[in-house]
Amino acid sequence: MSGDLDRLRLARTTGVGPVTYRRLLARYGTATAALEALPGLARSGGRATPPAIPTPGEAEAEFEAVGRGHGVLLFLGTPAYPPLLALLEDAPPVIALAGRLEVLERRTVGMVGSRNASTNGLYMAEHMAGDFAAAGLAVVSGLARGIDAAAHTGALRTGVTIACIAGGLDRPYPPQNVALQARIAECGAVLTEAPPGTVAQARLFPRRNRLIAGLSLGVVVVEAALRSGSLITAEMAQEAGREVYAVPGSPLDPRARGTNDLIRQGARLAETAAEVIADLPLSPAAGDAAGPLFRRPRLSEAQAPLATQEEAPDEAQVAARLLELMSPAPTDIDALIRAAGLPAALVMGALLSLEVAGRIETLLGNKVALLADPGH
Repeated sequence: MSGDLDRLRLARTTGVGPVTYRRLLARYGTATAALEALPGLARSGGRATPPAIPTPGEAEAEFEAVGRGHGVLLFLGTPAYPPLLALLEDAPPVIALAGRLEVLERRTVGMVGSRNASTNGLYMAEHMAGDFAAAGLAVVSGLARGIDAAAHTGALRTGVTIACIAGGLDRPYPPQNVALQARIAECGAVLTEAPPGTVAQARLFPRRNRLIAGLSLGVVVVEAALRSGSLITAEMAQEAGREVYAVPGSPLDPRARGTNDLIRQGARLAETAAEVIADLPLSPAAGDAAGPLFRRPRLSEAQAPLATQEEAPDEAQVAARLLELMSPAPTDIDALIRAAGLPAALVMGALLSLEVAGRIETLLGNKVALLADPGH
């Protein structure tokens, strides 16, 4: 239990995001060791005060709050954590689950679409989801109004479904789907990376979308306007090496413009669940996001310029040099290593210190960027 407490404390530490969490575990081996190293890392990165680390009591309180809602916490790198989700470069360090763990072992297909759905769109979502579930697939969606709710409802009639939500397990949203969430928790699974008590807000929905994409072998978009959240989920799925399917719609309906555009861009046209089932891969396609638990820099130390033991600068000096080379625009880490002329291990250690200190942020695609105002 103490190991899980420290994993939760590390995950909830100010400034420790999903990528930083993985880097800390890769460097220090355990969450306990990483927590002990955080104050020193922050100092090396130029931070005057240590990062805010939750106390053991605060972590225990979160465990108890999740348990009161009949939920459990699943940690990245442990057997119960969903393996497809773990493939994401920015997979959540911890997620809360209410429901049946064994549902996560099924093959999955995501379904997303418009909140303001048409009658035809609702019909398609519900019946396709029912066919998916009858074939043994778990249908993953976001518990929103419209297409999401129809997909969950259809799947529950013939099998199981997984709901990904933006807020805490104890803060159902939207209000009209409170009963649906409870029903899913009874025979399927409800997942979130938000702590208990978190109210669903606009800034949290992209994380919810990432869960849908990461849990699914493929994502079916039923109806979506241009520049909609459903298209963001589809883009996340594509970046993660997952298949993207789109149900075509009438050119006269604005709710079909997003799905029709997906098809123009190369998404697979889907008119029936059988077509998707026949095409759905057994595992995600190989790609940048479908890789090892922690993506190390592609440039090896053997390829990077070497310094002798006497010439090697300390981490603070390396950090200062990297700050000179970086800007608020994303910089490729391999290019940064080459520009610094230093061993990769020294650069990666200094980047970790700067990130914990709040001086930089790590982005997907092996990139980093300066934070405009670190507030030190």
